[in-house]
Amino acid sequence: MKCRSVACLWSRAPPSHRVTATAALTNPPTLYTGGSDGSIIWWNISSSESNSEVKPIAMLCGHAAPIADLAVCDPTTVSGNGVTPDCVEGDPFVNCSALISAGTDGVLCVWSRNSGHCRRRRKLSPWVGSPSILSTLPSEPRYVCVGCSYIESHCLDTVDGAESLSDTDVQNRKPSRCTVVVVDTYTLTIVHTVFHGNLSIGYLKFMGVVQLEDQESLLMADSYGRLQVVPVSENAEKGEDVSETSQSSIVSRNWLNEGEIAVSVITRGNLVALFTKCRGVFWLLNRGEAIGEISFVDNSLCSDFHFTEAILLYSSISATEGDKDVTLSETFVLLDDSGSAVLFDMSYIGGEFTYKKRAEIVTASDQHSEKSSFCFVQLRQNLIRVETSCCGTEQPFQWRPYITVWALRLGNGDGKELQPQCKMLGEGSYIANWNSSHSVDLKGTAENDLGSSVSDSGQCVSSSMVISENMYVPYAVVHGFFSGEIEIAKFDFLQGLDSPALSPRSDTDPLVSKQHLLGHTGPVLCLAAHHMLGAANGRSPSHVLISGSMDCTIRIWDLESGNVVMIMHHHVAPVRQIILAPARTETPWSDCFLSVGDDSCVALSSLETLRVERMFPGHPNYPEKVVWDGARGYIACLFRSLSRKSDPIDVLYIWDVKTGARERVLRGAASHSMFDHFCAGISEKSYSGSILNGNTSVSSLLFPANEERKQFYLKNYERKASLSTSKPSASQETTREESSRAIRYPPIKCACPFPGLSTLIFDLSSLADYCQAHEDSDMHKMVGESSGKPTAQQKTSKNQSPVQETVDNPAEISPMDKEIGEYLIRFSLSFLHLWGIDSELDQMLTAHLKLKRPESFIVASGLQGDKGSLTLAFPGLNATLELWKSSSEFSALRSVMMVSLAECMISLSHPTATASSTLAAFYTRDLANKYPDVKPPLLQLLVTFWQERSEQVCMAARSIFHHTASFAIPRPLCSDFASEHAKLVRSLSEINLHEPEALSSEEERPTNSLESEHVHEAQRLSQAEESELLSWLESFEMQDWISCVGGTSQDAMAAHIIVAAALSIWYPSLVKPGLAMLVVHKLLNLVMAMSEKYSSTAAELLSEGMETTWKLLIGSDIPRIVSDIFFQIECVSSSVRAQEAVLSSPIKETLVEILLPSLAMADVIGFLSIIESQIWSTASDSPVHVVSLRTLIRIIRASPRNLVLHLEKVVNFVLQTMDPGNTVMRKTCLQTSMATLKEVVRVFPMVILNDSSTRLAIGDAITEISGASIRIYDMQSMTKIRVLDASGPPGLPNLLRGSSESAVTTAISALSFSHDGEGLVAFSENGLMIRWWSLGSVWWEKLSRSLTPVQCTKLIFMHPWDGFSSNSSRTSVISSITSHDEETPLQETSKNISHAERLKQLVQHLDLSYRLVWANERKVVLTRHNVELGTCLL
Repeated sequence: MKCRSVACLWSRAPPSHRVTATAALTNPPTLYTGGSDGSIIWWNISSSESNSEVKPIAMLCGHAAPIADLAVCDPTTVSGNGVTPDCVEGDPFVNCSALISAGTDGVLCVWSRNSGHCRRRRKLSPWVGSPSILSTLPSEPRYVCVGCSYIESHCLDTVDGAESLSDTDVQNRKPSRCTVVVVDTYTLTIVHTVFHGNLSIGYLKFMGVVQLEDQESLLMADSYGRLQVVPVSENAEKGEDVSETSQSSIVSRNWLNEGEIAVSVITRGNLVALFTKCRGVFWLLNRGEAIGEISFVDNSLCSDFHFTEAILLYSSISATEGDKDVTLSETFVLLDDSGSAVLFDMSYIGGEFTYKKRAEIVTASDQHSEKSSFCFVQLRQNLIRVETSCCGTEQPFQWRPYITVWALRLGNGDGKELQPQCKMLGEGSYIANWNSSHSVDLKGTAENDLGSSVSDSGQCVSSSMVISENMYVPYAVVHGFFSGEIEIAKFDFLQGLDSPALSPRSDTDPLVSKQHLLGHTGPVLCLAAHHMLGAANGRSPSHVLISGSMDCTIRIWDLESGNVVMIMHHHVAPVRQIILAPARTETPWSDCFLSVGDDSCVALSSLETLRVERMFPGHPNYPEKVVWDGARGYIACLFRSLSRKSDPIDVLYIWDVKTGARERVLRGAASHSMFDHFCAGISEKSYSGSILNGNTSVSSLLFPANEERKQFYLKNYERKASLSTSKPSASQETTREESSRAIRYPPIKCACPFPGLSTLIFDLSSLADYCQAHEDSDMHKMVGESSGKPTAQQKTSKNQSPVQETVDNPAEISPMDKEIGEYLIRFSLSFLHLWGIDSELDQMLTAHLKLKRPESFIVASGLQGDKGSLTLAFPGLNATLELWKSSSEFSALRSVMMVSLAECMISLSHPTATASSTLAAFYTRDLANKYPDVKPPLLQLLVTFWQERSEQVCMAARSIFHHTASFAIPRPLCSDFASEHAKLVRSLSEINLHEPEALSSEEERPTNSLESEHVHEAQRLSQAEESELLSWLESFEMQDWISCVGGTSQDAMAAHIIVAAALSIWYPSLVKPGLAMLVVHKLLNLVMAMSEKYSSTAAELLSEGMETTWKLLIGSDIPRIVSDIFFQIECVSSSVRAQEAVLSSPIKETLVEILLPSLAMADVIGFLSIIESQIWSTASDSPVHVVSLRTLIRIIRASPRNLVLHLEKVVNFVLQTMDPGNTVMRKTCLQTSMATLKEVVRVFPMVILNDSSTRLAIGDAITEISGASIRIYDMQSMTKIRVLDASGPPGLPNLLRGSSESAVTTAISALSFSHDGEGLVAFSENGLMIRWWSLGSVWWEKLSRSLTPVQCTKLIFMHPWDGFSSNSSRTSVISSITSHDEETPLQETSKNISHAERLKQLVQHLDLSYRLVWANERKVVLTRHNVELGTCLL
């Protein structure tokens, strides 16, 4: 999963935002305004009866073309998400939780209200056309109708868009093409085509959903009031298209008089209202008749208003339709072009139509600019007016929004007198916030006046870019202004770090933080930076900046000196784009660039010769999209042909760079297909997955990056290596491939979605790679120092960089590489930390962690969405904190990022451990303590990082999970106790977050198993609760959070299962009691799925909770689970032999090393039965046998007492794997089998090998007194050769008072072979006896292998040693003889204990520390914990 944090660098001047569309969400109150540049601003509106506060929160960046329309929707099917009692009744969209936006270029985006990020971003197919209107289906808010047409895009950019469209209708009466599709906002796929073809009316201007004959239909209208109604299929969600749409559509006559122009058309149910500048007509669509009319001519109610739009409001007044009479009562608003509005109440009762003026919004005309435009939108009981005005005549391209909130007081009209004017509750604009953010962010930066002249003189940014030419961090931010000035603000964070060769910072004075380049006489429209690769000719600088301007010139600047190198005049119109050569472009084209101008000409210029090399003229229109495929040597130019003879159509010109000839011309859908093919090829060879080659001001939204297959190479070192004339060897090619797999994404990626917005995107996995490589290096150095391995400096070749060598072999890290890793993390923390919240922490970070506060820039936070989309918070701490308070996804991602980087810093630099730990604690718990309304991190998102390859990321995600789990449990899983506990934590923010864990751990301990069963019976789940839990666990719906980490719906389901399992193990009292029973089998299925993302984590949870939680639920299924795991291993091994594939290492390690031992310890008998059956049911060379042996080793080391009663089975299995009759199995398992056998001998003193490893002896540790024996095995034939009787001498049981021959007790405590292997000594703690078998070599070799038990040669009783005491499980002969007075209680107690309990007690108290050590040929020493207890002479 990806974890990327965004830092946004804003310019000193506020961005331009000319509003073209608005939408509002009810819960919580939110306003969205879409701009002509493609930006969307997210406004928070906190309203009360007397006051409203309007605050800009973030800019949503997902469109590179003007916003055509905005609409609210509900992509998920979960009900009840955020409904509040004070919602406006009658509004079908009151529960919507997302925003859908449509750009004129066909791009659709779905934005989440909670997190603010883009859930989905998708471009419609070319055949659909250009979206113009969005209309959400009231019955299914998940589906949205998208109306698309082929209206020229310039109509949307004019101030009087309505008049322009009307003129077009007058001039061109031919049928217009239109497409209406139904889009599923869950996936942004087209599920149904409502209409496709030529409209029977004019150009589509209005569209709405109406209710006609119990069926939803789509009403389309043109400027003359002509309507066309098309039914929406009832099975739209099933993808059923309407066949022959022209026959199924209803075309109505002109509903207006001849010559009248419709200003607005509004619909509600079957009511349609058409408004012109003079009157409004209300029609019932099902009857086809007008029910009333309002005249605006000579009307005292609205004589001074010039209406431009009408809005139908949702109010508490009902609208009903009976069998005979129709009753309608609606409130609508008429909007004026000066920003004023009039509210009317309309009613139609008993065939009588009445209306009256309700209230009005009046503003003074002198308060508005001549170029102001207005939009209105309803939000609950308020009406929001959005005014967009030009900031001044000197800069006609700069527009500023101004928001006012007006009280409507709907539903209070029962004869009461209303106020003649609406009351303004609040107002807001981001200009004031911008000025206040400067005063906060620029505190203490007198020496840095970056942008001070900009903010004073009112200059605004016309283009911007981030120069990121080296592999470390960005070099500078470049802004081009409307005045023609260029400003370069360099990052001064590289002080103290020795930059390697080819770094732009190596020759730059670190004290210089900015440069100003003067020369352009018009706005700077495009920028690009390039590092020269060709041989220097004495004239060309090594690092250049290229700028294109409105003055039709291109200037080439030397970035080191700031001087102009060349001014080029080959364009006769403004230069809009500068495109650099992509990766792997052949020489000499690698040092060239493309320039695209408004003269529809594309030019290829060389930075080495400083002249134009190729011209590509002849485009009928300006090429909006130009890409350069350097590997194949072609240029693709996509533009729109605006011919009067036909509808606008997209055309693609393909040019040959070498010859300058036009190779191909494609039109229509073929042009887009070929253009996408070009983009895919360029992206495949790009460094960062983007079609753009990094250092350019072209919007990053124009060409989204392909990140699924991205492989990242270090740019400078790869370029340096490409200059070498020698061909790389095969080993170097392998090294390159391994390097590409090691780092898949640039650590810091730069993007500029809009002018004045520069973003730094930090990738956690790439940043953590440096820390991981450093840890591996330290470990390898400890192992390899004694072997005399060469160092990294000795092995680095001339054609390979130190860092490239580092990635290939992480065991070899130079001090320079470690310093680079530290610097990358320091740079990231400097831009991502929340400065200004904790002054003591800030001082510690600057003093001890050596962080630098980015005071030269206005820094804000952000969030990355789907396909390169961005959500960027506005400047100021309040807007960033609003993201923390509104988005648990943002809170989780940023917390994981900061805590992980702090952990990485501890690994790289141990002296910074204190400061780094304080930083980690701040984002783990201190921030939530300072701001209690900050949303806790989302648990589902945290668990997606539990299986990251970086140990620091895993630790950070688990730590945050434990600190927030007690009050962030998902609602369906939450018990009543957890709800009360969460309320207590929120009300008392000073409570330590560790207390819930201690509380839950105390409550979850039942006194015994019977009590736990009673508790479980008392807390059974109801059927409704069980259904709710299963629905939450099995939901395949795309959760809002999963798109933040680039996952799928399957990832969401897996994360739900892991969260439920983890809470069941660690916090059982905070979740519903039956959760563990419902989730355990799903957790098992997740393990068996062998997923690289979650199977290891699921296996770890199964292992961790096996004894406490899962054993009671799956105890009978453990043998089957073990068998399934073996089957998985067998299948994978077969694929390895067939396809040379490799099983994912984390999954293999988790299954073999963690899960299998825990299952085996939970059911030892079942496990031993399974592995014995595997001997005969699987191939002899199967890895299952080796895995079984390794599992036995782990059981022996972790819990040896579980095997005490089954030592015979364990040894027999090990000997079977070494059977000399099965040479294949013996060859496969011999080494592991001997290791297992030696581990058994090491841990269990009752199992012993002789010195020559030819004989093996196994004694019964616990058995009946009369049945104790010792078995002798021959290690050459792997067979049992003798049985020694350890129950004698006769009559021994009678010496133990109250004991019978069938009593179970400890038998053999230790064994030892003599040095010559001809004798065996056995010690029994029960009775303190030592038995000695003296067996000559003739007896071993010539005696027939009879299994008749052999009595011992000698029996010796040991004297009790100091500290020895008898108890119920350790009864000696001496104690039974001497303790006559204490015999009855012990005997009575033993009679009351069952056989199973007796065995359990004996196993629990069995001492495995006894050892018999030979002092000489006839003397044996008994030890315990290496302490001598006594000696025995044989």
